[in-house]
Amino acid sequence: MKKILSLLILSLLLFSGCTKKEESAGSTVKKKTYKFNYAVFFPATHLQAQTAEAWAKEVESRTDGQIQITLFPGGTLSKAAQTYEAVVTGVADMGMSVFAYSRGRFPLLEGLDLPVGYPDGVTATKIANEMVKKYQPEELSDVHVLYLHAHGPGVLASRKEVSSPSDIASMKIRATGLSAKIVTALGGTPISMSQGDTYESLQKGVVDATFCPIETLKGWKQGEVIDYVVDTKAIGYTTTMFVVMNNDKWASLPEDLQKILTEVSEEWIYEQGAAWDESDKQGEAFVKELGKSFVTLSDSDNKALVDAMAPVYAEYTAAAAEKGLPGEDFLNDLRGMLK
Repeated sequence: MKKILSLLILSLLLFSGCTKKEESAGSTVKKKTYKFNYAVFFPATHLQAQTAEAWAKEVESRTDGQIQITLFPGGTLSKAAQTYEAVVTGVADMGMSVFAYSRGRFPLLEGLDLPVGYPDGVTATKIANEMVKKYQPEELSDVHVLYLHAHGPGVLASRKEVSSPSDIASMKIRATGLSAKIVTALGGTPISMSQGDTYESLQKGVVDATFCPIETLKGWKQGEVIDYVVDTKAIGYTTTMFVVMNNDKWASLPEDLQKILTEVSEEWIYEQGAAWDESDKQGEAFVKELGKSFVTLSDSDNKALVDAMAPVYAEYTAAAAEKGLPGEDFLNDLRGMLK
């Protein structure tokens, strides 16, 4: 009897030990890691690429390493004009690029780039995100939007001297999306190209000037190949950029990680906008160091710029209406947010 009792006690002890080992093993099971690539068209040295890298690191930190994002800057994973489609098809898990590079694909959101007099990047970025949240455009349904950002007011950077709006009429100007329509409204000839191609085109005289935020003159080194910076803030347009994620990749994340990714992205709306404003300060300083000339237009010339934009607004609202989109409401809301 004693022998049987001893065997029972021994068995219980062994079973208890196994259970504890199993529980211990279960408690150390690693949580699943999700790895994503991120196509960014800015070069690695650009502050916007660095801000995107900081976002990725913050996401990794907040998720305790469960989400790991690898940046591919400078168009190394996907060229700027193909980035949105690359995210849709899964070539890229995430992507940052410019809406205007995909002509005709975003008829409502084109309104974000209208020359309504944006004062700075923080404001332009904040408004872009608020407008997308309000209108929930169908044209973005094939991706998951993380956040948008937009640069400060565009200026005219030129190889040729410009002292009044009439000088623009004879010029070939690099412009994309709605900035191309601004050039047309001013009588110039718009030439569409990405920022990556603009330096050489200015250098070789393929274009006479470029409409851009002043930060571009440092960030893309274009200040080296222009001679004049014309203050056109009276018609301050912006170029809106997206940070989007493949729908299937987004759906693969559990809800807790989706929540964290959303929270960090919402914080980066300000961070990315502030980076644009810091970039503009650096761009202006860079051009001044190069000894380039800054041109301030007269009040009457600025009024002429504003008046010349009426057809641009009319064309946008009419084109949106033809597609059954609320372009006029969108423009009115946009203007209201700037007051």
